[in-house]
Amino acid sequence: MVFGAGGCAGNGAPEMTRPPSERAGDTVAPDAERGRLRARPQTAQPEHERSGLRRLDAGRRGEALLYVPVDYSPTRPAPVVVLLHGAGSNARSGLALLLDLADEEGMILLAPKARASTWDVILDDFGPDVATVDALLAQVFDRFAVDRSQIALGGFSDGASYALSLGLANGDLFTHLIAFSPGFVAPADKRGRPAIYVSHGVEDTVLPIDRCSRRIVPSLRRAGYEIDYREFEGGHTVPTGIARAAVRWLRGGS
Repeated sequence: MVFGAGGCAGNGAPEMTRPPSERAGDTVAPDAERGRLRARPQTAQPEHERSGLRRLDAGRRGEALLYVPVDYSPTRPAPVVVLLHGAGSNARSGLALLLDLADEEGMILLAPKARASTWDVILDDFGPDVATVDALLAQVFDRFAVDRSQIALGGFSDGASYALSLGLANGDLFTHLIAFSPGFVAPADKRGRPAIYVSHGVEDTVLPIDRCSRRIVPSLRRAGYEIDYREFEGGHTVPTGIARAAVRWLRGGS
């Protein structure tokens, strides 16, 4: 089921059609085509890893930025947040969504880049970007001590739509989903019951709130999901206070 897609597509959201040149030649495993992630945190205690920003390589599947907080220790499992950029953007803009809060909250941040101009399910269907996220998460889970109660997937704009879509299909991995100004939800078979945080500006002209979050959120609530929904005065953006509220929510604050 697609929540809110039809109304947004005619008002600034990318149409769900595929430019063949952007997807040609991609061959992915059946799990990825179904939107399923197989990476899981490891039980063995990892060795110590340095803090700071680094680039991760996923081979043919692309690359990503990883930020490790200054006080990370393998003896204290850390929350992991995967952050997805908007259309036409990059991993750095995805990371920037919560980077200023990473050290304060002790969060490991992973920000992949879409293989094409935006995420696969928005262009066509699940596939190469699922494989990228899976390969990158496998690296993170293998090298870091992860708090299994706080594994989040989030994003802005197209990244928010993708976070909801991929996250609902992998609610047996992600405990929390964060959607800043989403346009639609198009999950594969839904798994688990992740908690969801959604924000949207009431003056958004790119993905108008009436046609997007004000349709998405009630639909998800009717489907039984627990949602913290925030509207704010402003446009297609993520205000500092909204980002901080999302992190407080993730970390168990009010």
